[in-house]
Amino acid sequence: MERIQKIIASRGIASRRAAEQMIEEGRVFVNGRLASLGDAADPVKDRITIDGKALPQAEQKVYLMLYKPRGYVTTMHDELGRKTAAELVDCGCRVYPVGRLDAASEGLLLFTNDGELAQRLMHPRGRIAKVYEVTVRGADELTIGLLRRRIELDGRQIQQPLVQLMRSNADKTTYEITIFEGRNRQIRRMCEAAGVTVARLCRVQEGVLRLGSLTVGKWRYLTDDEIASLKRENG
Repeated sequence: MERIQKIIASRGIASRRAAEQMIEEGRVFVNGRLASLGDAADPVKDRITIDGKALPQAEQKVYLMLYKPRGYVTTMHDELGRKTAAELVDCGCRVYPVGRLDAASEGLLLFTNDGELAQRLMHPRGRIAKVYEVTVRGADELTIGLLRRRIELDGRQIQQPLVQLMRSNADKTTYEITIFEGRNRQIRRMCEAAGVTVARLCRVQEGVLRLGSLTVGKWRYLTDDEIASLKRENG
């Protein structure tokens, strides 16, 4: 048995919070009986309706990662006709990108049809670590300290980033930067505040998920262990 709002969210109809509101508004019935907040149901045996329409059958949950190339946007459809990352995922079912990775960036992008997990992963209070390899121009010995600052973005201080020097040559420097939130273009804005120009930005890890040997433009299904760990991290 599961809470009714959880079942509704798992079918991709609405977020759990929106499902709770539907229940409070008297729009949800279970086997013909008006549902109340706190009620549970059998997602297989019980018939749940919203506004008189039955919930769609549960679809098999799919979890995969893509190595998004530069030049692809993460929206499902782009009004400007730009290439979308979803075009590269030919898994035979409809999955959606979790979070953002701007067109000029590359790297790990998670796709799933598990709406409930996606909501948890994208929640602003989430502490899932995202690791990036960032190559910049114009760095000096002070840059790493500037990148480690808790600067203010959109009127609020960012969480403390972790920054490590990876390599450096005459004109480019590469850092490993770990952040714990998903502010819009956060790393690019951190670099701008530090006075350096981003030459390459690649997400190499998100929580337990690592790009590993995955090559640009390719995707793979997550393993059972990866899925279980991802759910534990965001339970």
